Amino acid sequence: MASVAPRGRGRGRRTIAEINMVPFIDVMLVLLIIFMVTAPLIAPSTINLPSVGQAAKAPDRVIQVLIEKDETIQLKEGKTTARATLRDLSAQVKGMQQAIGAAASEVPVVIAADKSVKYEVVVKVMDTLQRAGVQRVGLSVQTTP
Repeated sequence: MASVAPRGRGRGRRTIAEINMVPFIDVMLVLLIIFMVTAPLIAPSTINLPSVGQAAKAPDRVIQVLIEKDETIQLKEGKTTARATLRDLSAQVKGMQQAIGAAASEVPVVIAADKSVKYEVVVKVMDTLQRAGVQRVGLSVQTTP
């Protein structure tokens, strides 16, 4: 009986464990071209802000809340000026409104803050006034010519 030795498989083809990057690069270049062509066609979004008209008649009396650079608060009504803290701000404003008289809740309060004051401080003052029941709270701004 003749024994046949099994033939070993020769060194044929081996599987290549590399990723072919050429199709990936082709797809990325096509996407890049599409974005480059369509980007100028997209209009940037615009925000329509409400416009402020002129009031028919300026209020007779206004209470000003002045916030200084060092975040100190001053109340000003006519020629009267008083210092206040955030805690007693609402009580002092209510007192000034009652001292003015007619329809105390209708007396407007205008907040004027220094440019360098943190936005958070202005919002806290507005929140304090609105929680106290002050109905007309506004912000004072300086218009540039």
